[in-house]
Amino acid sequence: MTEKEDRKKTKLKAGGYLFDNRYLFWLLAPLLVEQLFAFAVGVTDSVMVASVGESAVSAVSLVDSIMMLILALMAALSTGGAVVVGQYLGQRRLTQVRKTADQLILAVLSIALIITGLLYALKGVLLPLIFGDIEEDVMEYCDTYYMITVASIPFIAIYNSGSALFRSAGNSRISMIICFFMNVINIPGNYILLHVFHMGVSGVAIPTLAARVFSAVMVYVFLRNPRLKVHLGRGPLVRPDLRLIRQILTIGIPNAVENSMFQLGKLILLSLISSLGTVSIAANAVGNTVAGLAILPGMAVGMGAVSVISQCVGAGDYGQVRYYTKKLIVWAYIAMGVTNALGIVLLPWIMDVYSLSEATSDLATKVLLLNFVCSIAIWPLSFTFPNVLRAAGDVMYTMVVGVGSMWVFRIMAAYFLAAHLQMGLMGVWMAMILDWIVRSICFLVRYNKGRWIHRSIGG
Repeated sequence: MTEKEDRKKTKLKAGGYLFDNRYLFWLLAPLLVEQLFAFAVGVTDSVMVASVGESAVSAVSLVDSIMMLILALMAALSTGGAVVVGQYLGQRRLTQVRKTADQLILAVLSIALIITGLLYALKGVLLPLIFGDIEEDVMEYCDTYYMITVASIPFIAIYNSGSALFRSAGNSRISMIICFFMNVINIPGNYILLHVFHMGVSGVAIPTLAARVFSAVMVYVFLRNPRLKVHLGRGPLVRPDLRLIRQILTIGIPNAVENSMFQLGKLILLSLISSLGTVSIAANAVGNTVAGLAILPGMAVGMGAVSVISQCVGAGDYGQVRYYTKKLIVWAYIAMGVTNALGIVLLPWIMDVYSLSEATSDLATKVLLLNFVCSIAIWPLSFTFPNVLRAAGDVMYTMVVGVGSMWVFRIMAAYFLAAHLQMGLMGVWMAMILDWIVRSICFLVRYNKGRWIHRSIGG
């Protein structure tokens, strides 16, 4: 289909809106399932390695905190490409859509290869610097898990970029299916290497690497399909298009800085938590894992919002931007209310699954109860809502607010509460809630004043 024919076929849905509820459901439902599958790849390592001991659980959690920083960076850069693609889709400029897809894969993969090389080169300095004076067996486990999982970064980059491209066109089912098969590789692989070959931490790291390699290969295969609205060009080699790369990075870099500083701040807090002892490290690891599961609906809606809002911006219809913003935030609150309420009800059973010591279980229960209650009230405005601003190109504001709030209200408050007032791990999590509140206020003020409205790309 030519661009001219595609323009002629473009019609608004019932009621004059670009997307009806059926479209939104089939965009968001696979996204939620995909996030659940993606989450399972990481959480499976933490749960299954518990048979090795709490030191192994702590090590996997600590290294995963570094990997989360990298994942956040790759996802943020990919979101830059998704915004550009979404706005071009809203303008019905399909040639530019396909060129942008090529340039996104090229740019993000190049950055990922550089990061991978640096992480290997700096390993001897990085682990002691971030984790400080931790127990010797924990550090040995960290070293093993780190060496294997860092190799997966280029494959994460390809998967994230492809997934963002599929989402931008409303086709979130492909990445959902790929994520399912990642778990088919990861979970049995963990069991076999842990319980049959007794490989310890390596037994959970190797299947994770294999699953991420598989996901990258499958994403690339799908992106080569010319029948999809968003696909790669015909040639295996792509020449850099600096103008398109600049458009992608104009959105992606501020988003990447925000996400990376957010994860870096969490690493700094891990250094504080590490000084509180193994009980606090393990309780924080469990807390992060379970809390991460409860926020998946809000994350899925946020990802879907990038696709929906960017297309509305590309079409130049800010009335529809406001309409879908309200609708999606309401859906996020409903979904977050359900999952976090379930978390509260199931918390005793969740603690039994981890087989933790009594002290660790009690501490993890306290921080999770605080998190569940506050997530219902605050989280969607803090993290789902700003994706509306990003999709409209207002990335500098979200970056400044995100980085500033993280460092001032989360990190400084955490050291004050945990160290100065001796509130321990609870102080760290209370500072996190304070950060959420500040973010929510700043984003709401920005949205209500309308200063987030920018010209669309190419507009």
